[in-house]
Amino acid sequence: MGREVTGLTVAVTGAARGIGAAIAARLAGAGANVVLGDRDLPALTRTAAALPGALAVELDVTDQGSVHAFLDRAEQAFGPVDVLVNNAGVMWVGPYAQEPEQAARRQFEVNVHGVRHGFLAAAPRMRARGRGQIVTIASAASRISPPGEATYAATKHAVYGYAAAVRHELRGTGVRVSLVMPAVVETELALGTSHGGVPRLRPETVAAAVERVIRRPRFEVFVPGRLDPLTRLLALLPQSGRDLAYRLLVPDQVALGDGAARAAYQRDAGLSEADGQ
Repeated sequence: MGREVTGLTVAVTGAARGIGAAIAARLAGAGANVVLGDRDLPALTRTAAALPGALAVELDVTDQGSVHAFLDRAEQAFGPVDVLVNNAGVMWVGPYAQEPEQAARRQFEVNVHGVRHGFLAAAPRMRARGRGQIVTIASAASRISPPGEATYAATKHAVYGYAAAVRHELRGTGVRVSLVMPAVVETELALGTSHGGVPRLRPETVAAAVERVIRRPRFEVFVPGRLDPLTRLLALLPQSGRDLAYRLLVPDQVALGDGAARAAYQRDAGLSEADGQ
């Protein structure tokens, strides 16, 4: 299956729960030295305690200094970081005109600048060694734009563009760049959302895709894989055909989302005006 995961040092952001926790568990089970980062230190510590040899490090991806310190701590514990998994992300759902300013800014801070901070901290270290991989958990929303996810989709489109450009700059350096783009995943981030024409995924399914892309690096990985030809087909259709496909396949969070079910998540993720930051 390509290169071995055993013995690799892997740092995962947003790893206290959900996709990040599943990735950490999958890679730890495969023999990697896993460092988990998240701003929720109590939950992070509990997650790491269940994994063999894992290390929990408090992390705020919106603070570039915190990301550097996260990687420093990983290197102190296990040696150079072979793989950084940019996983931390937040999502506000609802009509674009009702989105609080705080929610829009928070999504760009975490989803875009958090990923950028990961690249800025990890890529120079990897480049100096002539090897390494940065895996970013983006979303199918990197290539499509579901109604009710306007800013979230914008952040994921930005992540796609950023990673694609940096990948070209790193060509020939030994540093690989990968994007994993799942459909709706059964996590707190997706509470109260619709999954459209594609069944919800388990976090473990995304974690398995991450392990595969570490073993055999490639740039774009859709989960499930059939989303790849679907997004390509959408790009080729005339606008009327594209609009029909959207109505049939792409989740409409304005029409089908459950705002009440999302209230607690959006408050805890710093996406509510009441947070006032």
